[in-house]
Amino acid sequence: MTGARTGKLFVSAVVACLLAGCNPFSDARPMMDEYVERVGRVLDVEPEFSDIPASEQMPRRRNRVLPMPELELGMLDFLSLYRCELQYVVGEKNSVMGKVMQPGNRLRYEVRFIRTAGDCLITVDEEGLQDVLKQAIISKREFLPIAIWNATWGVEEVETLFTLAKGEYPVEATDPLSDLARNARQLNKAVTALLEQDLDVDLDFLGQVHQRWQAEYRAGQLINSAHLVTARLGDATHLIRQRLDNRPLCLNGKPNNQADIVHGMFFSIYIGKIQPYLADLRRARTDLIEPLSELAAMQVDVMPAHFQGWYESTLALKGNKSIWANLDKAVTAHTTSWQTLLEQCGLRPGV
Repeated sequence: MTGARTGKLFVSAVVACLLAGCNPFSDARPMMDEYVERVGRVLDVEPEFSDIPASEQMPRRRNRVLPMPELELGMLDFLSLYRCELQYVVGEKNSVMGKVMQPGNRLRYEVRFIRTAGDCLITVDEEGLQDVLKQAIISKREFLPIAIWNATWGVEEVETLFTLAKGEYPVEATDPLSDLARNARQLNKAVTALLEQDLDVDLDFLGQVHQRWQAEYRAGQLINSAHLVTARLGDATHLIRQRLDNRPLCLNGKPNNQADIVHGMFFSIYIGKIQPYLADLRRARTDLIEPLSELAAMQVDVMPAHFQGWYESTLALKGNKSIWANLDKAVTAHTTSWQTLLEQCGLRPGV
C-alpha cells in the first residue's frame, strides 16, 4: 500500500473518529497514529505509516510441555509396600486422580517424594531397600527441572496471560500490575531454590499464580504495544529526519513561527501524551516482563526448542531479535532526532 493511500485511509479514520466524538489519545493505537500525523503536519512532511509487525504467538502447549520420566513400575510397586510415609505418597500417585495430575500438583508430588524418600532412608536398615531408595531419589532429583518447567511454562493458564487478542496495553492503565509482579517474584524465588535442590519450599501459592494468569492478559498487551510503539516512533523519526535532510527548521539558530508551532506540539503531544505512555510501558516491563524473562532464562537447560525462538524475540530483554531491545532503540533514535531538530532553533530539549 502506498504512503498516499495509507495517509488517506488514516485521515478518513480520524474524521470518522472525530465525528463519533472519540478521543484519539484515549487508546494506544489511535494515539500513536495521531502522533505521527501531527509530526508530519507541523514539519510539512507527508506522513507514511509502516506496517506493524505481527506479534508472535506463544508456542502451543503440546510444544511447551516436556515428557516427564517415570520410575520403573517395579520400583514403585516395591516402594509402595514399604511402611513409611513414602508408601502413601506413591499410593496417591498410583490412584486414578494421581494419573491425571495437573503440572502444579505433579511438581508438588515430585518434591514431596524426594523429601519423604530421604526421611525414609534414615530409618531403613535393609541394604537392598536403601539402594532402591537412593536410586529413586537420584532419579527424581535429576528430572525435577522438567517438573518445574511444566508447572511454569507448560500450564494452560499462561496462554491467557500472553494472549494477543486483547489489544494494546491501556493508556493510563487503572489496574496496576502489583499482584502479577508480586506473584512473578515469588515464583522466581521458589524456582531458584528448587533448581538449587533446596526442597524446603512452600508451593501452596502456585495454584493462586495460575489462577491469576488465567484472569489476566497484560503480558500479551505489552507485547502488542512494543510492536506498535516501535513502528510508530520509527515512522515519526523518519519524518523528522526527512526534514533534517532537506530545508532546516530554523536559520542561524533563530526561532521562527513554525519552530514555535513544532516546539509547542513537541511539549503538548510528545512530552504530554507519548512520554507518559512510554514510562508506563517501561514500568510494566520492569514489573512483569523482566521477572518472566528471568523465569524462562533460569530454565534454559530444559527449554524446548520450539520455545527458544519465542523466548529470544518476546521475553529476552537484549539481543537482535528482542522486541524490547528494538523498542529501546526506537525510543533512543526518536529522542536524538527531536534533539537535533530543535537544536537548529536553540530549543534543544533535555528529553
